[in-house]
Amino acid sequence: MQDNATEVTAADIARLAGVGRAAVSNWRRRHADFPKPVGGTESSPAFLLADVEEWLRRQGKLVEVPLRERVWQQVSGHPESPAAALVQAGCVLLLVHERPTRWLEIAAGSDERLAALLPADLEQTITRRLGGGQASAEAGPPSGPRAVRVPTGPELLPSAALLRGVAELAAESGPRQTYEFLLDRFVDLRHHALTPPDLAGLMADLAEAVPGPGGDGGDGDRTSPRVVLDPACGTGALLRAAASRPCPEPELLGQDSAPALAALAALRLALHTPGPVRTAPGDTLRADAFSTARADAVLCHPPFNERNWGHEDLAYDPRWEYGFPARTESELAWVQHALARLKDTGTAVLLMPPAAASRRSGRRIRADLLRRGALRAVIALPAGSAPPHSLPLHLWVLRRPGVAPAQPRLLLVDTAAGAGSRPETDRGDVREIALNAWRSFDRAGDVTEEPGRVRAVPVIDLLDDDVDLTPARHLPPPVTAQDTEQLTAVRERLGDTLRRTAELAPLPAPGEEPAPGVGGPVTTVGELVRGGVLTLLLGGTGGRRGLPVLTDHDVLAGTAPSGALPDDGTGDEHTVVTRAGDVVLPVLGGEPVARVVDDEAAGAVLGRNLVLLRPDPDTLDPWFLAGFLRGTANQRRASSFASTATRLDVRRLRVPRLPLEDQRRYGDRFRALDEFEAALRQAAALGARLVRGTYDALTDGVMPPV
Repeated sequence: MQDNATEVTAADIARLAGVGRAAVSNWRRRHADFPKPVGGTESSPAFLLADVEEWLRRQGKLVEVPLRERVWQQVSGHPESPAAALVQAGCVLLLVHERPTRWLEIAAGSDERLAALLPADLEQTITRRLGGGQASAEAGPPSGPRAVRVPTGPELLPSAALLRGVAELAAESGPRQTYEFLLDRFVDLRHHALTPPDLAGLMADLAEAVPGPGGDGGDGDRTSPRVVLDPACGTGALLRAAASRPCPEPELLGQDSAPALAALAALRLALHTPGPVRTAPGDTLRADAFSTARADAVLCHPPFNERNWGHEDLAYDPRWEYGFPARTESELAWVQHALARLKDTGTAVLLMPPAAASRRSGRRIRADLLRRGALRAVIALPAGSAPPHSLPLHLWVLRRPGVAPAQPRLLLVDTAAGAGSRPETDRGDVREIALNAWRSFDRAGDVTEEPGRVRAVPVIDLLDDDVDLTPARHLPPPVTAQDTEQLTAVRERLGDTLRRTAELAPLPAPGEEPAPGVGGPVTTVGELVRGGVLTLLLGGTGGRRGLPVLTDHDVLAGTAPSGALPDDGTGDEHTVVTRAGDVVLPVLGGEPVARVVDDEAAGAVLGRNLVLLRPDPDTLDPWFLAGFLRGTANQRRASSFASTATRLDVRRLRVPRLPLEDQRRYGDRFRALDEFEAALRQAAALGARLVRGTYDALTDGVMPPV
């Protein structure tokens, strides 16, 4: 598999050869036959991949590159653009998924034959799955062209090697997993802010709730939405979550202002669901492609704080049923757009910035949404649930009003309430709190009040001068008399931990001979990998049902696996599952950390931005390896800087060459340091909880000042 048009940078060459970029620069200076640049700039030249591979092979420097990495290199170095390459790859993967035998027939001949035959078959498959530029009769015709344009034969010919490689990778991993891998790499390359999979799943589940007496006239027999719309679909995370619910396949409608994302979302969704998929490019607020659509559910993560959303052009738009949004209230424009596209009693779930609940410029629209029963719930999420991670975002649940209830109420939920005096709320708790509260409220029109966490507030109590819908401002304090007992327990645990910390504090051992070999011969991780002593594995996006995910945050914080990844039910043979004794390092951020996987973290999926080193236990002690890899000077030598980020080249990290017996002596000392560090983290966490909890108890009147 070779693509003579694919270009690579010096960084790509370094990855091919398993060396640092400095080595590539040296090769260019020292070897006259090194390939000449064919593009790029003077400071960042580009080379033909075929020429580079041939030179590396002659020099004996070529490391065998996994198929998926080679395919990604061809996508990222595509002469047109990575997005165009990914669209072509997605079209072929859809053909492989839908008609595998036909692909084999087309691919059996030359590249010229493949490029000549492929467009007709792609057009047939794309039209059947994504439409011919027309949406369904119910949704109405889109105002623009279909998001995916089938490439022509001349456009496909330079990509023939890429397309064959994509199909080969699909034969190993499956078309869905192959496309998810490539799409994830593309998203990282373009730094797109996406809705996390667990949050997308929560939003899809909120939209499936069954309306009952407290809803707007539902009969209690409602199943999953038959038509789901995302007017700002990005790469289709929310629509994919809706399609993965265990129920009949819905029709999926999506639009995005970026044509490339609309096309990628369409192909992604077509691979994941047999149901109808329709996406269109274009500015939704100015040029709605589904203006006649009536959806059972609208899921949306709109762009925040947009000033150029169409305020001057859309003053008399019929969608502003609840008031014309101010220039600074773009989010309320998206809210009303979602309501306008719902069927009667349909449900919309939008991810909103917290300011949208309290800005004075939007109070009249918020008031009308409340009076007419359109806004049904505001759910506050913990900070870090989605980009921007510094803000505790909100979920707004809306219902297209039918008959307004006699005594309308608004459900207010704070999923992170009480985190100051008890352990931090994890993602599973957030989901359980939000869904239980919403389903109970949706069926009965009321909910059992939980101090500081859940309350159904009469609408009349919210219609003041501010119409502030921030949940924390309308919930009773979470601290109760029992919390003083919890604070006492925390104080006792803190005392025990501090005593243990003092016992574990490392002391010098005067008179004891130091372990030999630190100043002697050294090797690198790359050499150990090539020698078979170490196995190097990279974290990714694959997931398996029921397995937690070890994230880079978990490694840095020394906590148990806390992540979650989407699961399409087919598994992923490239998923890396940790074992006890593995050594895991984050490759971004510049923090010198190397963690030995213990029994608690074993069996988790290795997350993104992590490298796993699996040592041969008969040759390498894992604690010895992790300790030396963590050295500040060692990591500094192996780090590179790009913009504001620091990236670690794990293969360049150095390790002393020592007998196994001496390794274990170092390993025992490193293990003791790790236990001391864990005790310090626990003491810091308990101390912070004690301080925050005591402040809350004093200010809420639960604890006297003496």
